[in-house]
Amino acid sequence: MTKQNVMISEKNSTSGLMTTITVAMSNSSLFSSAAQKPPARPGGGYLAISRKKLLKQLEIEGSARINAWVDSMKASSPTHIKSSACLASTDDHQRSWILHHPSALSMFEQIIDASKGKQIVMFLDYDGTLSPIVEDPDRAFMSDSMRAAVRDVARYFPTAIVSGRCRDKVYNFVRLAGLYYAGSHGMDIRGPTKGPKYKKRNNQGVLFQPASEFLPMIDEVYKALLEKTKSITGAKVENNKFCLSVHYRCVEEKKWTVLAEQVRSVLKEYPKLRLTQGRKVLEIRPTIKWDKGKALEFLLESLGFANCNDVLPVYIGDDRTDEDAFKVLRERGQGFGILVSKIPKDTNASYSLQEPSEVMDFLHRLVEWKRLTARHN
Repeated sequence: MTKQNVMISEKNSTSGLMTTITVAMSNSSLFSSAAQKPPARPGGGYLAISRKKLLKQLEIEGSARINAWVDSMKASSPTHIKSSACLASTDDHQRSWILHHPSALSMFEQIIDASKGKQIVMFLDYDGTLSPIVEDPDRAFMSDSMRAAVRDVARYFPTAIVSGRCRDKVYNFVRLAGLYYAGSHGMDIRGPTKGPKYKKRNNQGVLFQPASEFLPMIDEVYKALLEKTKSITGAKVENNKFCLSVHYRCVEEKKWTVLAEQVRSVLKEYPKLRLTQGRKVLEIRPTIKWDKGKALEFLLESLGFANCNDVLPVYIGDDRTDEDAFKVLRERGQGFGILVSKIPKDTNASYSLQEPSEVMDFLHRLVEWKRLTARHN
């Protein structure tokens, strides 16, 4: 994508002088079709364009972006009652989807067969995977029984919690010392504070924060978003250290456009930040090439499994951001992604589970299988 320097000339009505502003724009964003492409630039390398025309084009582009955000927000949050014909079609779609993404519980033996001679490494998302989705993100507590299941899994397998949450916050939810924690979508990674049984391959000293330089900017945007969204009832801005989350689960749907406009009004001043979307949340993070998939690869390398064939990574998650990890596993042809969802979704995961209670059942079965195997050996 090339950049175009655009020169805007404006005449001051009192002095008669011309004021010139130079703006760096992307050709593809400013001129969306061949008919709109600018004429050849003059020798000075600038294109003369009226201020009114440029501002109008920017307004159109901004509105289109907001509309796309709101459409995506609605698509991931269905609220309308479906007709019987639509429900029948949905049932057909559900059955077809399950065929391609069968339950990890019903396919448990197949997963275990694939693990023979390999070290299973567990990667677990938090919200919607280990804890239920709740209206107040500060109250997304995991149950004691789920905590016990994760603790048991970590006794037998290297285990990491990979979340969009701040690492310290997700640690306070989980409260287990023998795990890896990758917060802020993997931009803040720390190893276990005490070594479990598999410690021969465990690098406890790992600490990785590839987006540290963005901390002042993130704090600045957090304060701006708090101010911009304070008039929107139900909106909540969460500071996850290396990224920000704007929750709209408790915002009326008719206010989503206003919320999207407020978020965009802040982000347009920060081109080094990008916006992604999760379940009833808009997420702002640095534009660096880092995500949950990169975090998975980094953790495998830290555990000593880089370029190894004797490892089977299993990643369980429920959100769009987990797709980055599912995609890495599919491209590696190694391990499995398991999507937690009651409804069909486009996904790179191989298997599915419907809700956190099924995740806990899967973890229990994994531990029981490992215990039985250890007894026989």
